[in-house]
Parts: sequence; C-alpha cells; structure tokens
Amino acid sequence: MKSALKHTIIRAGLEVFALPGAGRLWPQAAGRGVVFTLHHVRPQRTEAFSPNALLSVTPEFLEQAILVSIESGLTPVALEDLPRLLAEPEDKRRFAAFTLDDGYRNNPEYAAPVFRKHKVPFTIFLTEGFVERTRSLWWEVAEALLRKAPSLRFDFGDGPQDLPLATAVQKSSAFARIAQLIQSAGEDAVVDQIDRIASEHGIDPLGITGDLVMDAGELRTLAADPLVRFGGHTLTHVNLKRVPEARLHTEIAGSIAAVERFVGYRPKSFAYPYGFASAVGDREIKAAADAGFSVAVTTQPGVLTPSDADRPTALHRVSLNGLYQKRRYVRALISGIPFKLM
Repeated sequence: MKSALKHTIIRAGLEVFALPGAGRLWPQAAGRGVVFTLHHVRPQRTEAFSPNALLSVTPEFLEQAILVSIESGLTPVALEDLPRLLAEPEDKRRFAAFTLDDGYRNNPEYAAPVFRKHKVPFTIFLTEGFVERTRSLWWEVAEALLRKAPSLRFDFGDGPQDLPLATAVQKSSAFARIAQLIQSAGEDAVVDQIDRIASEHGIDPLGITGDLVMDAGELRTLAADPLVRFGGHTLTHVNLKRVPEARLHTEIAGSIAAVERFVGYRPKSFAYPYGFASAVGDREIKAAADAGFSVAVTTQPGVLTPSDADRPTALHRVSLNGLYQKRRYVRALISGIPFKLM
C-alpha cells in the first residue's frame, strides 16, 4: 500500500511538471543538463512480481528519451567530457550524458543500436566480480528465489524467520526486507545467505550473473564501438560508505585495473554502487578523485549545475525508471523542477 501510494504521488508530480510551458515558469531549474541513469534495456516484461522492474526500460523508451533530450535543446556528450565542457566559460550549452550501470548483456543487444542510430555517446560501468562471475547480482537472485519458493526461512539478524510467499504482495514485502537488510547489515554476509538459500532451491546465483552480464570477450568486442566508453563500478558492487578505508581504496583502484584489463584502456569515469546518500559521502567522493577519475556519478537525483565543474566526482544523475516510461515524464525530469521541490 505504501509503495503504491508513493508511485501514485510521483506520477502525479511528473504529470504536473510535464504540462506544456511548465519549464518556462522556472527555466533556471534545468541547470546545465542531465546525466541519465540506466541499467537494463530490453523488451517489456509483464510478471506480477517484478521488484526490479524499475531497473529496466524498453529500447523504444530509450529512443524517446534521446529524442526528448535533443528536442529540449540538450547536446548529447560522453560523460567523461562533462568536466571540461562545464568548465568552459564561453560554452553555454546544456548537455545530456547517458550512462548504464553493471554491464548487462542487453546493453549491446538493445541499447547500443538506439545510441548508434542517433549518434549518441554512452558510458557503461563495469564491476569486476560480475564480469568474472565471482559475485552475484543479489537483487536478481533474490527476485528469482522469491518467485520460485512458496515460502522461505531467512535470518534478518534475530534468527531465522518463516516468510510466506503465496502472493505477489508477500513476495514484494520479503524483497523489500532483504534489500533493507543489505543496506543495514554486513553486505557480504547477506549476499552469501541469499546465494546459499537460492542454491538450496535449485537456483545458480553465479549462473544468473553469467546469463545477464557481458563477459570479457563481449566487452572487447563492444569496445570497438567509438560511441561507447567504459567506467569503473568497483570489484564487488558493495556499499562503499559502509566499508573500511582499506577496502574502499581496493574496490576503487581494483576497478580501474579491471576495466583496463577488459577493454584495453584506463577508465576516466566511475559510478558509486547504489549511489544514494547512505552509499556515497565526502570520503568516497575524495577517494574517487584521488584515484584519478576525472568524473564520478551518484544516483542522487538532480540536474547538472555550473558548480559541478568544481566537484566532478560528485555528479547527480536522473534515473530513467522502468516504472515511469512515458515521453512526457522525460520532459518533466529534464526541466529540473521536480528536484528543486524535493
């Protein structure tokens, strides 16, 4: 009920900000443009229980987002070029940079042809453990497990609990509790628990990673595309704000070496896993800059501003969310007004 109310409020707000002329009421809110966040790009799926639906958009919607961006006066650019462009005082253009997290196999299959059609650069962020099949995508494993199991015993920290999973509502509630635990307990231990229980139910966690994420050979092939750039996304996709200093630097430096090994060049850009305020702070922003990244992105919502040139490893992004795939919603987001009122 709470989730449904939240989505209803968001849709209502987007409808208001998408009204013709809404952007002209507050033109300064649009800033210098937008960095878009994407994950999966693939045909529409219609399962009743789909907790990761927000991470998936259709190729048709991606094309609409590109067209709306251009119609709104934004110039598509590569993410790694933004710090230089924003720092040029004579350049008054507004920009759109498209980014995709995690390196999904559907990115070259469905997203790349759309970007090529419109000659739009794009950046894909890679996690070593996903590419090398040593780390599971816990959110995908949890979805597969909860979809399959009629009930589940799961330890949320106070001993195993029995979770009924007879309905989509019960499954969604269980997924939300697991996701909350990931961000409040020891992440590695929770991921291990998800993987272990999934294996007991005949689900191969690393097999899911292999099915969904590009391997090193596919990355080398895609790297030949002049429109694509690759960035770092850590070794294990862990919440960096919750790890010790030594691991923070290992995750970041290791991702630089991994991307260079996969595609043959040192990455200039980085995306913080999860990216929200409880996963990225001043320590992590400084660590990314100290590692040599020229630009790094969060998932905290907001448009580009002139001051971003002074702190380019703390850029906000705007999610192209699979729950809100309408052309007019993209126009509302580009206006920047929703983020001024948050």
